[in-house]
Order: sequence, then structure tokens, then C-alpha cells
Amino acid sequence: MDQARVESLVRELLVEIGEDPSREGLVKTPERMAKALAFLTRGYSLKPHDVVNGAVFESGSDNMVVVRDIDVYSLCEHHLLPFFGHCHVGYISRGRVLGVSKIARIVDCLAARLQIQERLTSEIARAVRDETGAEGVGVVMECQHLCMTMRGVQKQNSVMSTSAVLGSFHDDAATRSEFLSIVTSSHHR
Repeated sequence: MDQARVESLVRELLVEIGEDPSREGLVKTPERMAKALAFLTRGYSLKPHDVVNGAVFESGSDNMVVVRDIDVYSLCEHHLLPFFGHCHVGYISRGRVLGVSKIARIVDCLAARLQIQERLTSEIARAVRDETGAEGVGVVMECQHLCMTMRGVQKQNSVMSTSAVLGSFHDDAATRSEFLSIVTSSHHR
């Protein structure tokens, strides 16, 4: 990203909305916004495989692994406004498990792009499957969207839930049910 070019565009944007980019409170806003955008879209320069960085370990069992309540922050591609919430990821390992922090890194990597929640949910599921060779993967994401709560219908308490299930999580109702019961139990702590 060309930071100087983005700063110039932010100054133009401030003028277009009726602001004075030279006033005290806004003088450094173009620089700050350019840096913020670079951080919030850092996922374009990352790949899930790179953030996993080889942290896949042999496991003697094929248990279900579930990581709940991973914080997720992203920008919606329709309005460039944030959506945020929690992501729950589960998989059946088939003898290979990810280092637990790597699941959160996959979520962060894919969320740090312009996204829609439905696609992000599916991308996370595919990345976990690709990195582990899991026999099944399930991802549930629950997010609030500022494009809905701040503008448009202004429904402040609305939460969007999406899920993606692959392999045995898709094909086997009992496996899917076990995953969903673990995920929903996180709301009763």
C-alpha cells in the first residue's frame, strides 16, 4: 500500500464531507487512517499456510478439537465498516492437530481483508481442513455489523450467525450435533 497516496485520498475525502483537514484535530488523521487501513487489511499479504508456519503436530487420537470464542474483527466489503464478534472452530483431527494459537491466527489472517461474514466463515473452515487434513471441520461465527447498527435499519442488538461444515461435520448429524452442543455451551458459562 502506498501510504502517502492513501493519506492524500483521506485528505480529499475529508474535504468532500465538508471538513477542513488542516484543523487541529484532523491534521494527523490522514496518516493515522492510512496506518489503520494497512493494519486492518494486512490479511492481503498473509496466507493461512504462512501463519500456521508448520505448527501441525502428530496426535495419537482422532478426537474432536474445539476452540471457542475467538475474537474476530473485520471490515465489510459493502460499506468498509467493521463487523466483529466471536468465531468457534472445531475439527476431527485424523492424527494431525494445529497448535491452538494457530487457529486464532488463521481467523485473524482471513478476517483482515474486506469480507462478508458468510465467505469468511467458509474460508476459515477450508483453511483449517487444508492445514490439518481433518476428516471434518465446523465453524460458527456470531457477529455484529456496524453497517446495520449505525446506519440503515439501526438495529443495535442484532447478531448475525453463520456456519460452515465440511466433511464429517456435514455428512454426519451426530458429529455436527456434538460440535454445536459444545459451541452453544459456551453461552452458559
